[in-house]
Amino acid sequence: MNEDKIDPWASKVIETKKLFEEFGIEEIMPLMERLPIKHRLLRRGMISGHRDYDRIVDAIERREDFAVMSGFMPSGEAHIGNKMVMEEIIWHQQMGGEAFVAIADMEAHVVRGVSFEKCRRLGIEGYITSMIALGLDPEKAHIYFQSKNFKLRDLMFETGIVSNFSTLGAIYGFSGETSISHAISALTQSADILYPQLKEFGGPKPVVIPVGFDQDPHIRLTRDIASKFRKFRVEQRGDYVSIRSRSASEKLIHKLFDKIKEYGTVKKYKGHIDVFNLESDQNLKVIEELVRKTEVEEGGYGFHLPSSIYHRFTSGLTGGKMSSSKPESYISLTEKPEDAAKKVKRAKTGGRVTINEQREKGGEPEKCAVFELLLFHLIEDDEEIDRIREECKEGERVCGECKALAADLIEEFLIDHQEKREEAADRIDEYLEA
Repeated sequence: MNEDKIDPWASKVIETKKLFEEFGIEEIMPLMERLPIKHRLLRRGMISGHRDYDRIVDAIERREDFAVMSGFMPSGEAHIGNKMVMEEIIWHQQMGGEAFVAIADMEAHVVRGVSFEKCRRLGIEGYITSMIALGLDPEKAHIYFQSKNFKLRDLMFETGIVSNFSTLGAIYGFSGETSISHAISALTQSADILYPQLKEFGGPKPVVIPVGFDQDPHIRLTRDIASKFRKFRVEQRGDYVSIRSRSASEKLIHKLFDKIKEYGTVKKYKGHIDVFNLESDQNLKVIEELVRKTEVEEGGYGFHLPSSIYHRFTSGLTGGKMSSSKPESYISLTEKPEDAAKKVKRAKTGGRVTINEQREKGGEPEKCAVFELLLFHLIEDDEEIDRIREECKEGERVCGECKALAADLIEEFLIDHQEKREEAADRIDEYLEA
């Protein structure tokens, strides 16, 4: 793995500034006010970046079809860091999105060496059960294991047709030593992301993928693949719209020409069509969707480029990134509540060496794993969080107080969550699609 590549399989914190500056991720806060539900992770800046999320916001406002999709690699117990993605899926389902949840057992098998049998156990007992306990409506969701979903695997095979090792090497830093199965697992994740746009689920639609910043390579690869599947490129060029062939036959171009003549002054050339005198932006959207529909009718996919939102990592209790491969760094969603409380009381804080120094200089909540638990997961009220932050920074609050509060809250949360897990567990098999 080259040092300048982002490794989505590594358990390390990455420099997110690079992603904003070099890879085109945008700040998400300007879009927040347009959302009907403003999740605390968004309100507090935990979700901070996006690609094309305005397409999702438009769909929500217009009550149009869209989907939310993400996956979980079952290499270890589901933990409180995974809870962030679970909540983001549920949040978008509540705003009208069709939810898709992949258990990435093929990825876990090739990257972490986890057996498929163990992947299934971890997937069902950990991730799926916890998602339903947190509020996912399973009757309005598509939940599957990669290895058992043959429609997905067919799509993965198709993604390989428009991909090559040069692209995978450029994005992931794969070398000649990278196994073929590892490369296939990356293509399978691209298929996961494009899966909600298959005909079986209503065809092309905007899809948002909630991920951590380290997963951006998967988003970039999939956007490249989605673009390569398109038969046409539709672009606004000054006062006209250009529709140019990528792989469309002249017969298909002529068929499209006949369909769009009514939307403006249309001129057909070899390999492309130009549309002039459009009356509104809405007509541009009509043409874009007409092009997609025509592609699908002719056996294509007409994919939208997937959108994505990016959240900060939950810090590990011992510092660094919280990871399933480091049990001491996380709190499992199936952990005994009293054991979780003890972990919190031993966690790394942003406090000073002594209480006197803490009173004099104040603490550093932005460096504190305990404050992050309160901020990310345990306190919904923004005013209470702001009060705790300021009291810490002013030296009015010492670490023991926050540890005691967080320990009590995590214990309460886990008791409630595990009761809901028991209710959800009885019907899991009804909701699994693969």
